[in-house]
This record gives sequence, structure tokens and C-alpha cells, in this order.
Amino acid sequence: MRVVIQKVEKASVFIEGKEHASIGKGLVVLQGVQEADNQEDINWLAGKISRLRVFDDDKGVMNLSVQDVRGELMVISQFTLHASTKKGNRPSYIKAAPPEHAIPLYEAFIRSLEEESGLKVCSGIFGATMKISLVNDGPVTIMIDSKNKE
Repeated sequence: MRVVIQKVEKASVFIEGKEHASIGKGLVVLQGVQEADNQEDINWLAGKISRLRVFDDDKGVMNLSVQDVRGELMVISQFTLHASTKKGNRPSYIKAAPPEHAIPLYEAFIRSLEEESGLKVCSGIFGATMKISLVNDGPVTIMIDSKNKE
């Protein structure tokens, strides 16, 4: 499972021209699922994201987590995180899990992130065409792959 995490001042997701969800200060998590992903990947990532220290303390040092600052969380499905650009100029998405595997993991990830963080998590709609508007704070953008725990 791959995620791209952005620390934001605010973010909104729009579907069919209407605002579907929005958050204030917090994290936007773009999530891509591959066939090999399972509950172990979900649990590890939910814990890592909940405790990731990317918010400033009173000394201006990134030393606080989204839990510490009582921030908000938004999860957006994004199969393109598993794009392969090795051959040619058109990305291949062969490594991205099909919807019948990815949707249950996407939904389980949202629940696990809520449980692990103790915060409400809003989301887009899996498979929908979405417009994401956000103000990246920092900017802070972090990529994590549960199969490559660096």
C-alpha cells in the first residue's frame, strides 16, 4: 500500500462539481492499493500516519502528530500511485489492485485510521472522478510504502 501524505491548512474534495468533504488543519492521505496488500499493511500505515510528527511545536520544530494537534484527516483513493513508467510514455497501472480487492481495503483503512488516531476521517468516493483543492502547509509531503518500510 502506498500513500502520499500532505500536511494542509485546509482541503476539500469535489465530486460532480459539489463539495463532498472538507477539512481544516490536518493531513490529506492519497492511498493506492496493490493486490498484495492486506490488513497488516493497513494496521502499520494507520499507526504510522497517526503518530507521524510533522506539525510544529511551540518552538517551531516538527515534533507533533495529527493526534497531538487534534487535526483532521482526509483519505482519497488514488490507484495511480502504483503507476509504472518503465516502458514507453503511457503509465501502466497493472500493479494497482482491482476494485473488488481495493475497495474493502480502502474502507478498512479509513476505519483503522479513525480507530488509531481517535480522529474523524473524511474521504472521497472510491473510483469517482474527484477534484482535490488543498493548501499544503510547509510544504510537507511524505511518501510511504508499506512494502518498503523506510
